[in-house]
Amino acid sequence: MPQSLVRNYVHITFSTKFRQKLITKEIEKEMFSYIGGICKNKECNPIVVGGYLNHVHILCILSQKVALMNLLKDVKSFSSGWIKTKDPRFNNFYWQNGYGAFSVRPEEIDIVERYIINQEKHHLKKTFKEEYLEFLDKYKVDYDERYVWD
Repeated sequence: MPQSLVRNYVHITFSTKFRQKLITKEIEKEMFSYIGGICKNKECNPIVVGGYLNHVHILCILSQKVALMNLLKDVKSFSSGWIKTKDPRFNNFYWQNGYGAFSVRPEEIDIVERYIINQEKHHLKKTFKEEYLEFLDKYKVDYDERYVWD
């Protein structure tokens, strides 16, 4: 086969360090747009970027040229550097060390997109911690909760 054809949808989520509620209403749209731009520049076309208060969700098409860990390294370092320039209140803004990344079937793209768009409503019922542990269980990820959180 002379051509490599790849289409991997991935749902990525990560939180602020210690799950601090630093993603305010006044900055969230600009931050999500900025993160989407980083993904686009890495040829990982974003479908939607969203989140709520202390965490971010990214649904994108992972480029065949980019390792997932390198995408996340750039997303986190560039976005945390960017937000620190926006206001002195964000001088101590940091992301957690780890992340979760889960494959998404093409038939479920709309479901995941709506899920990300409705984060504020969703988190009236559960915390990010509860949400994240549900993802780990749903995708059958082996983990030791002592090492999941910063």
